[in-house]
Amino acid sequence: MIRVRSGLHACFALGVSFTNPSFSQSIGNAGTIRGSVVDPSGAVLRGAVVEVQNPVSGYDRTSPSDAQGDFVFNNIPFNNYHLTVSATGFQSREQDVDVRSGVLVDLGKIALSVGTQITSVTVTDAGDLVETDPTTHSDVDRALFDKLPLESASSSLSSLVTLATPGVAADSNGLFHGLGDHASNSFSVDGQPITDQQSKVFSNQIPVDSVQSMEVIEGAPPAEYGGKTSLVLVVTTRSGLGETTPHGDVTASYGTFGTGNGGFDLAYGQKSWGNFISASGLDTGRFLDGPEYQVFHDHGNEENFFDRVDFKPSANDSINLNLGFTRSWFQTPNSYDAQTASAWNGLVVDNGGLGPDGLTVGSQDQRSKIRTFNIAPVWTRVLSPEAVFTFGGFVRQDQYNYYPSSDPFADFTPDLQSATVGQNRRLTNAGLRTNIAYVKGINNVKVGAMYEHTFLTERDTFGLVDPTANAPCLNADGSADTDPSLTNPAACGGGALQANIGQGTVPAFIPLLACYDLTRTATLPASDGCPNSTSEEYEYFGRTDIKEFAFYAQDTITWHNWSFNLGLRFDKYNGITSAAQGEPRLGVAYNIKPTNTVLRVSYARTMESPFNENLILASLGCNDPVVVAFQTLVAGGACVTTAPLSPGHRNEFHAGLQQAFGRYLVIDGEYIWKYTHKAFDFSVLGNTPITYPIEWQSSKIPGYAIRATVPNYHGLTAFVVMSSVAARFFGPQVAGIGSAPGGESVFRIDHDEVFNQTTHLQYQPFKNRPWVSFNWRYDSGLVAGPVPCAGGNCANGPNGTDSIVDVSGLTPDQQFEGGLYCGTVHATPTTPISSNGLCPASMYGSIYVSIPAAGTENDDHNPPRIAPRNLFDAAIGDDDLFHTERYKWSARLTAINLMNKEALYNFLSTFSGTHYVSPRAITATLGFHF
Repeated sequence: MIRVRSGLHACFALGVSFTNPSFSQSIGNAGTIRGSVVDPSGAVLRGAVVEVQNPVSGYDRTSPSDAQGDFVFNNIPFNNYHLTVSATGFQSREQDVDVRSGVLVDLGKIALSVGTQITSVTVTDAGDLVETDPTTHSDVDRALFDKLPLESASSSLSSLVTLATPGVAADSNGLFHGLGDHASNSFSVDGQPITDQQSKVFSNQIPVDSVQSMEVIEGAPPAEYGGKTSLVLVVTTRSGLGETTPHGDVTASYGTFGTGNGGFDLAYGQKSWGNFISASGLDTGRFLDGPEYQVFHDHGNEENFFDRVDFKPSANDSINLNLGFTRSWFQTPNSYDAQTASAWNGLVVDNGGLGPDGLTVGSQDQRSKIRTFNIAPVWTRVLSPEAVFTFGGFVRQDQYNYYPSSDPFADFTPDLQSATVGQNRRLTNAGLRTNIAYVKGINNVKVGAMYEHTFLTERDTFGLVDPTANAPCLNADGSADTDPSLTNPAACGGGALQANIGQGTVPAFIPLLACYDLTRTATLPASDGCPNSTSEEYEYFGRTDIKEFAFYAQDTITWHNWSFNLGLRFDKYNGITSAAQGEPRLGVAYNIKPTNTVLRVSYARTMESPFNENLILASLGCNDPVVVAFQTLVAGGACVTTAPLSPGHRNEFHAGLQQAFGRYLVIDGEYIWKYTHKAFDFSVLGNTPITYPIEWQSSKIPGYAIRATVPNYHGLTAFVVMSSVAARFFGPQVAGIGSAPGGESVFRIDHDEVFNQTTHLQYQPFKNRPWVSFNWRYDSGLVAGPVPCAGGNCANGPNGTDSIVDVSGLTPDQQFEGGLYCGTVHATPTTPISSNGLCPASMYGSIYVSIPAAGTENDDHNPPRIAPRNLFDAAIGDDDLFHTERYKWSARLTAINLMNKEALYNFLSTFSGTHYVSPRAITATLGFHF
């Protein structure tokens, strides 16, 4: 068995020389393997079958040698591979090949001996299952995730990462939290950095149809990665280079919630050029995860286009271009309250379903539209057999529009949304990147630089639609008066009405907010200084740009059984604030070959850059008096600082072990410890759908992540990923608009989860025969929002007692969404658990939330959590229905949440509110492949 480490070094190790002065190469996160097949006399062998595979990731490609005996594999994701060469009448030849850079791995001439061909390829050494790499990561190839039942058709990439990667907490709407941080993840797509959020309420993800392979880095990131590094997703897209026979797929599916999906992809090319193109469309009645298990107002559609062009104008030059465009349009799911517009039909205002303008208030009808385009050209130049130069650019833009209901008063949802809101936000990220990869002997060196310029534009409109939020007068019982004709406390007149100067839980009247209170119909007092005599919506506008520069140098040194990652990165951030930092990255791994054990430790210093989504509002909003006034209406939401968000810094340590057991099982696990100074989270603007980043003083995140893989055992492949990650944040809040959690000194953020795991089983006893696939996902539950409880840190019973729970702050529907009950009385959308909102603590509980016992709640050690849930998914399919050679038909049937489990992702989360997991969804798919 021969392990080849790199280009020229590989050729000398085999005792061969180059037969061609030209060199091939690939872009970004992929390499190239090349060689030629000869017989014992040195004559070329045409039609020899060359196979490259990785049993852990599932990567498997086959190519015949051409008339000159040559073979080439382009676009090979960085990994170690097992290569087999076979031909009729000859003995097969096997060896290991390690692809770790864009420098060509040239295997030279591979001579086959005369003899009997080995017809089946197997991994003959358990050492093939382990990697001597100091950076812990998970490799997932298309061959694996093609058959993986994925929960979300509109964010399949998020679903794939959540199911196949340890350390990931699942959240609603395609959001995933890597290793205890709020969505602090970055993508490297063919080398292009994407550090902005990729959930489907922020941006459109790259379509999973365009992905060939993915490496998810959970360990300390190498020096080439920066910005947001809790998880780094290194994506290699599909290519048509060298695909001399056109091949592609046409698929169509239909399923539950009226979900229809259609797609097309085609790969075609020659030795000097190639094109891969894909297009797909989705229409569904459940686009987002809703606040009710029953779907209300949740229609959406999405269209994707991706094109990758590869062109080699000369033997040493390559030009590559990635093009992408995605458009999504979707409704904001309604709660029962929002669907029935009960806020204006007795729940808050007894006005017979009419708004203050006298018109009927219908259901909420909030919608969003997101358009994303990406252009990324790259030029690659082979400088020598050991060195490759890369220079590329990119322009990516997200344009996000949020549309309120046509009747603004329909947007009022008690305790959740007190204002009607519109938003037009644009994020344009443009940049240049360059690097030189040099591989020789024991060294694999990469030196590079990157410049990014991000242009941000935010335009927000909002107006009050809650008549109790800024009432000028109070009734005799201290409640807010909702008479729309009253706009001035001077008109309260005493007696039954008193001027509102603040009483109990009712905030004092703010004259400035009266300018933007749409529930008041009378002329405004001139003394309020309003821009108009009657109330109207307020518009907030902000524009800024952010410049980022990075330089890095790293070297992977392979010496005997040792591997060392040595790197240094320098980041300069210049936006609303400025920061610069040097960041060492270190890693060591040792391979105990007799036992197939790899031990590793690593360290990284990183600069954590602020989130770009609504960054202007978050950083400068507390300088705007209207924004400040809106925030005073939210408990704990007042502006406590006017400091803008600035980059934080992190020290993280990882220690891990990888162990192969025979040829059929490998286990990879690590312990993680991260300490961040200035740690980021998200909050919402004054009970509206506008979310923005905030910054806490620090965070400590310890945990572990484990992945076990069964590569292939008589047609059975399987993996198990599991993790436990704590997310402890420390106040005070140091930047951004005030956050609803308030000023706790230590608390668990709402993406803290004690334990989660995914078990995936896939069985196909014979190639080109039917297969079955099964997922089991267990989540112990994220930290929940402010669920009513008694005692401890949430003493909300009468006089702060531990024996009574007060749930009167929640509507009956919100109690129903949380599964609350008092004894045998369970909340319904229209009936609370008690008429007075009080329940003895001994009789109080929830079927969806684990609520601490009375007097035991603690924001750090015993917070309320979403109840544990087990979800099961299954799929069955046949990739060759009629057993044909050239043109094939496929069919599959997928069931998500097979047992139709009712469960929550989160409840009253500060960031995202309440969301249910998907009900059972069954989808049938038919495909044609050529």
